[in-house]
Amino acid sequence: MHNMMAYDWMETVRVTNQWLGATAQAFGSYPAHGLAPNPFFQTLSAWGDVTERSFDRMVVKPDWAIDTVVGDDGRDHVVSVEKVVEQDFGDLIRFRVQGRPDKARRVLLVAPMSGHYATLLRSTVASLLPDCEVWITDWKNARDIPVSKGKFDVEDYARYIVAFLRHLGPDTNVVAVCQPVPLTLAAVGWMAEHDPEHQPATMTLIGGPVDPDAAPTEVTDFGRRVTMGQLERMVIQRVGFKYAGAGRPVYPGLLQLASFISMNTELHGKAFSDQIMRVAKGEAGDHDKHNKFYDEYLAVMDMTAEFYLSTVDRVFKRRDIARNAFEIDGQPVDITKISAVATMIVEGEKDDISAPGQCIAALDLLPNLPKDKIVTHLEPGAGHYGIFAGRSWRNQIRPLVIDFIDRNAGRPATLTAANAKRPPSKKPERPSSSSIPV
Repeated sequence: MHNMMAYDWMETVRVTNQWLGATAQAFGSYPAHGLAPNPFFQTLSAWGDVTERSFDRMVVKPDWAIDTVVGDDGRDHVVSVEKVVEQDFGDLIRFRVQGRPDKARRVLLVAPMSGHYATLLRSTVASLLPDCEVWITDWKNARDIPVSKGKFDVEDYARYIVAFLRHLGPDTNVVAVCQPVPLTLAAVGWMAEHDPEHQPATMTLIGGPVDPDAAPTEVTDFGRRVTMGQLERMVIQRVGFKYAGAGRPVYPGLLQLASFISMNTELHGKAFSDQIMRVAKGEAGDHDKHNKFYDEYLAVMDMTAEFYLSTVDRVFKRRDIARNAFEIDGQPVDITKISAVATMIVEGEKDDISAPGQCIAALDLLPNLPKDKIVTHLEPGAGHYGIFAGRSWRNQIRPLVIDFIDRNAGRPATLTAANAKRPPSKKPERPSSSSIPV
């Protein structure tokens, strides 16, 4: 009950701030205030507008907002979002492009379950749709899942990936981004040993913590500093009375958001103060750069307590994936069994979440994969977000991923003109993590 009260207290603070913002916006907008030549009321209304919107977005799942895509015929084709496989904790959804023949490239994006919705990969999906058929894992907010549905931990996550890959078939190209990289590696390793006929054609691992100790960051240091007991007492709460998952132990999204913001308080503070001034001057728009970013950034979801704690314990502390000691239902998963799934590893030179070295550590687990099926790429100057959704992804990494998929499907490479002068990603002679700049 104590933890439920803490959860409801955070929700009460959020609703109160949302109400204060709406009240200030309405009060500052009274026509009578126009008689006073004082910018106070405009600023008050602007503060209220930004505040109300910000606290409201924290509990709203963003829309995919991918309406059309330009086809090879130069016409706009309508995109529909279809639920293909429905599970208790996450669904497999497809972005079907109406009125065009299916593309040969079939891509499964494995989205992170790290506090944000799968819509965090919206721009990644949009960039792939013109050339690929795209599916994505759409994880559900734990606060909305009744306790009767049971648990969901890292083993369950890996099972879901296996189930989705089985559904899509062996011509699938799986692309894992950030947090799910090690669990995707484990899932493919399990399939290589137990279900080889359904294993994917290729696997692209982007900026994930396969071996967190390969290049320590603030995230990995935090995991080392606290014990599991301390972590559970500090961050785990039970969903309050307002939601369907009442009583379920979770790592609350609002608590995660507070930690995100605390890491760059000055940066976020300036962004919001600047936006308030733009609104007061009438220079802001409903879908301007600020709102477009923060509508997504502030939309957070709860993670089940068992998933969060098992991720910290088994991926970061015990390093089960890095040591090839991961188990599903007590059955060892031997990642070294992967011998036919072409693998591409992408890292960002300035990634401060999964630093260079953490993801490429996957190569130490792939001794039986032929060297001509291994590609690595270190993107110069790119941070974490840039390697899957920013300029680096759009201009450099995405074309390389498409070419990697094509080469391993027996199709001619389609390297774009923008990248024709850029040296191709390397096919390494089993590089160690020491060869990666840290």
